[in-house]
Amino acid sequence: MSTIKANTLLHSDGSTTNPPSIPALDKRMAKAWINFNGIGDIAIRHSYNVSSISDNGTGTYTVNLTSALGSSQYAVIGATRWSNALVGSYFDYNLSGSFKLLVTSSTTNSATDTDTVQAVAFAN
Repeated sequence: MSTIKANTLLHSDGSTTNPPSIPALDKRMAKAWINFNGIGDIAIRHSYNVSSISDNGTGTYTVNLTSALGSSQYAVIGATRWSNALVGSYFDYNLSGSFKLLVTSSTTNSATDTDTVQAVAFAN
């Protein structure tokens, strides 16, 4: 096994890059993620590549992206802090600039709001 230690990485033309771009890893890294309050006045706590979020009604949200995903064929994984709530994603394959989330109660099988909703999006 080898180890690479460097303080500065350079492009082949000698210019610096920050952060370093490693194409082999780019396809495996999240293109967007969000953690937000989903009760009352929804609010983004922390995010990456997310411009805004819309409350579409009980348990349904649209996450709008700063930069569109590289493909309209993408995967979204979601989670909530509540043990009896599940986060699912539903989306239109024509939209690469946003995705929708649906939070449901596992006990009532109906849409529900929760105080913590998280999602991560992966795409080519």
